Amino acid sequence: MRKWRFNFLLGAVLLGFISCADDKSATKKETSQEITSSENADLKAEEENVRGVIRAYKSALENLTTEGTFKLYADSSKVYESGGVEGTYKDYIDHHLGPELGHFESFKFSDYSLDVEVDLPYAFTTETYVYTIVLNQENSESRTIRKKGVATSVLKKIEGEWKIIKTHSSSRDYKPEQ
Repeated sequence: MRKWRFNFLLGAVLLGFISCADDKSATKKETSQEITSSENADLKAEEENVRGVIRAYKSALENLTTEGTFKLYADSSKVYESGGVEGTYKDYIDHHLGPELGHFESFKFSDYSLDVEVDLPYAFTTETYVYTIVLNQENSESRTIRKKGVATSVLKKIEGEWKIIKTHSSSRDYKPEQ
């Protein structure tokens, strides 16, 4: 009787180990399929979607508006500019860029390039450019600011949409020989 109970317990323990091994195997297969799905995603299409987000923001700036830009950023986004922490995108618009746009006659980018790397669910962008801002006339004079800039952004695909979660930009005086 003792031998029977021992064999029964031993069998139950072995069966438990075997079923755990099967669960791990199934988990590995599911994880492997997810990775494969990510690898098989249409990365060119994802890259174009990311480019669309960045282009939409650039276009809004050139049109001196923030209209439609809030949907490009995650609510908890972080914005950094030239060594300063601006807070969320909403903070940045409310306290920095929004008020500035009212003083601009024009805002144009030139020598623009955009590099995009997609590593789902994230994307990383680097923009290089020269921007020219013409300020509204004061005392019959307008002032032009020309800077060479770079911006890096991290985007995340959230509920099927690419959102900017972090962005940092910096600039320096533009000298054509740079």
